[in-house]
Amino acid sequence: MTSAGDLRARLELLHERTRETPLFNPVFQLSLDLSRDIENGTQSLASLGTLIAELECEALQSRATRLHRLLAPVALDDNEAAFRALVEASAADGNFDGFRAVWERPLLHCVFTAHPTFLLTADQADAVADAASSGAVDASVCIASAERQPVTLVGEHEEAMAAMRRAAIARDTLSGIILEVARDCWPRQWQAVRPMPFRLASWVGYDMDGRTDIGWATSLSFRLTEKAERLRGYAEALQQIVLVHGEAARRVQPDGGRGTLNKGPSHSPLRLVGGEPPPHERRGLSQTLNAAEAHTRNMAERFAANLDEPGDLAAAANALTADDPAKLTSLAPLIAEIEALAVGHDRAIDLLTLAAAMRADGLGMGWIHFRVNAAQLHNAIRRRIDPDNSLDLASGTALKRMRTLLAEAKPLRSNFAALAIESTTAIRQFLAMAQILHHIDADAPIRMLIAECEAPTTVLAALYFARLFGIDHKVDVSPLFETESALEHGGRFLDALLTEPAYQDYARARGRVAIQTGFSDAGRFVGQLPASLAIERLHGRLARAIQKTGLTGVAALIFNTHGESMGRGAHPADMADRLRYPMSGWALAQFANGGTRVESEVSFQGGDGYLFFRTPELALATLTRIAEIECTPAPTTEDPFYTRTDLSLDFYRGIRAVQRDYLESRSYTRAITAFGLGLLNETGSRKSRRQSDLAADREMNLRQIRAIPHNAVLQQLGYPVNVIAGVGTAAGEDIEAVAALIAASPRGLTLMRMLDAANALASIKSVAAYGELFNSAYWASRPYRGAETGLERASLALAEHLINDDRNGVFRRLASRLRIDGLKLNRLLARLPQRDPVPGREDTRRSLGALHAIRLALMQHMFLKAVQIPAFSRSNDIARDDVIEMVLTLRIEEAVSQLRRAYPVSEPEIGDFAVTEPTDYPDDGAQTYASIQSAYIGPIADAYALTLRVGAAIAHHFGAHG
Repeated sequence: MTSAGDLRARLELLHERTRETPLFNPVFQLSLDLSRDIENGTQSLASLGTLIAELECEALQSRATRLHRLLAPVALDDNEAAFRALVEASAADGNFDGFRAVWERPLLHCVFTAHPTFLLTADQADAVADAASSGAVDASVCIASAERQPVTLVGEHEEAMAAMRRAAIARDTLSGIILEVARDCWPRQWQAVRPMPFRLASWVGYDMDGRTDIGWATSLSFRLTEKAERLRGYAEALQQIVLVHGEAARRVQPDGGRGTLNKGPSHSPLRLVGGEPPPHERRGLSQTLNAAEAHTRNMAERFAANLDEPGDLAAAANALTADDPAKLTSLAPLIAEIEALAVGHDRAIDLLTLAAAMRADGLGMGWIHFRVNAAQLHNAIRRRIDPDNSLDLASGTALKRMRTLLAEAKPLRSNFAALAIESTTAIRQFLAMAQILHHIDADAPIRMLIAECEAPTTVLAALYFARLFGIDHKVDVSPLFETESALEHGGRFLDALLTEPAYQDYARARGRVAIQTGFSDAGRFVGQLPASLAIERLHGRLARAIQKTGLTGVAALIFNTHGESMGRGAHPADMADRLRYPMSGWALAQFANGGTRVESEVSFQGGDGYLFFRTPELALATLTRIAEIECTPAPTTEDPFYTRTDLSLDFYRGIRAVQRDYLESRSYTRAITAFGLGLLNETGSRKSRRQSDLAADREMNLRQIRAIPHNAVLQQLGYPVNVIAGVGTAAGEDIEAVAALIAASPRGLTLMRMLDAANALASIKSVAAYGELFNSAYWASRPYRGAETGLERASLALAEHLINDDRNGVFRRLASRLRIDGLKLNRLLARLPQRDPVPGREDTRRSLGALHAIRLALMQHMFLKAVQIPAFSRSNDIARDDVIEMVLTLRIEEAVSQLRRAYPVSEPEIGDFAVTEPTDYPDDGAQTYASIQSAYIGPIADAYALTLRVGAAIAHHFGAHG
């Protein structure tokens, strides 16, 4: 039986032939060899599945190894010791106030976002995480079930909460260590320390941008569920500190004085100590938390029910808003009581750690981020400043009207009935936030993220609605800069916004200016490297705008959102690059020079990002690595990337120009949309593309698919264009100077490490191979000179069908363009400092080539089967040619559904009818389509299932989906 090693060896031999024939394509040749084996019966789909399983195993092992490498050391003891050393170093100068300044503000805000990135099954995620946690990456990773379940919003929310739960436990471990070091260094003062090394947040269930399936009741139900879980966690933590059994009570303490919130085998066991705790320790706290949890769970169940009927909604709303002794909307009294209880208590560290967790997370698993689109806000504000719908909302007139409206805004009361009848998405979100702040959690601020925000009027509109509903003191309005236009004009936008008196008053009251920068759409429309540099310049403009407008004492809260792939701005080299790529040392220095404190925030996105928190070991290692990086002083040496702007800006503009050309190129758009979405597994509750028919597919543009699937298609085709393309061309005639600049620049080398990682996985031959599937001449020639005579009719049918098809030419033009740019890139890379070779790099490239070849063979099998299916009458406006085109576009599920409708196997048979009159007809037995199903339709479905498995394996080598 053929093995993965055999395929790699065969591919290696085929690559040698490119020396003689440069146009020879080893990937496509291997696919032809496999296709012939499939069609002549020497290779079955089942045996091919076994081969794919071997390559899947390697890909999962590769993913686990990469995760371990990013976070090592991973053992709990090692990271507790590493963090303790970090904290002790910060206390070495004896400056208590300085110590508190370091550890009482988050080093980083970790936001757990979602989107369609849940590629790994739950079993696979557990297996990869366990292997990365232990460092023992072996075949055990590969026995996890690959059976996929539909990804739902509820499932995504549960995954996010599980990741946040482990992140909170790890953070509490760090808080306990901070307190222990403080106690040892300042025995008289240490209980004044209020540790908060990290803050957690999520937008899962609150993000309305690009989706209509999240109702206000969904968000309320999720928030109540989170509150109930967090209350239970607080109560359990308190019970571990003080155990009460009826009238007899015993206090507990761990050997060695370690906190009970710290979980893991490295922590000392608890031992019971006799003694009666004071009455206030027995009463109050536990009862309050337990009663609040029960009340909240009841409310969560009510809001999870169907509330379409006014009576049902009123009953749920009245129950939540009614006064109740068990209703808890603020933790402030409990925190004060716990901190008072800690004074002189032998479990003071545990109590103060619990208080710190409450202060950080509030009445939920963390803070929450609502997100809407600017267009949704525009629809909401128009009826107040532009009832005739005649005003450009980016105009000065609109801004003037908005100022007046904002100045005259008076807070209005609102209730759930107002929320239920509101039809405007944006206003509905503000009403929902008001109910959360009034009746669920009055302490934790809420972020309002605004996508595609390009005018100050939009931010002021959000501020107006926050003020209208009396929540502007708890809502941080945050514009998102991600589109090309937003990044290009973002500096002027910030300058204008920060000069608005109403916004200045608001920012001072909130203590921060909040913005969001995105790497997904920016990376798609501008290119990943130009996007990072444009975002960096935007950071600098914000720093100068804050300083220029005199917003002293106001922090800059910057949420740099990205996914886990190179195409979305997650640097694969190491954790330091991962953090400094989106928030560079230069940008941080701009804020520091102006005396502005930065609150940095990054995302851990979906199934890929949650892996960092899949086990206690990984969660603690992730936070410890971040702490080490954030506590490392920035280099003081000058970076030539920012002083030699004559070179660096030209380099940036050159890459951006190439990326723009790709975006506007018909060939590139057609190549991405020709069949690429059919290569992707369903990985989230948010859809990858909007509905379209076959004709629309042929004219699709890149704005009709989202950034994540766009990046995923690039990976699946074999070349991450939006990371690599343009760098070689941009170096141009200045290649020596550009190479020297990059070699001397820490920032330049960071960018090139990103590119190098992408380039190591890229294959232009693979891109070109997919185009050959649509080459009419290939299919006409395949049975030439008596070869594969059994496929002659099918091959000729495909050849005729593809005569006027544009996809072969599209892929040839794209591959040729990538090749030219790639040769120029290699010239540049050859002039840069030698990089450490990545272990197994060539094996990985060959494994990827083998995976592409297998999928190409499977696609050929599906194409051949499709054209051999007998003609059927048009049904539901679908003809046989339409189904063939569906197969060629890899809309296989639709094609199979149509074919099964055309050729059913569950038709009633004549014997099913108990009629008395005899019949001789049908005289040739019952007519069934079982043979068509088994010979054609079934194999198409089976082959497609295998292609999706190949796609998952390719994504694992890239380290993320899209």
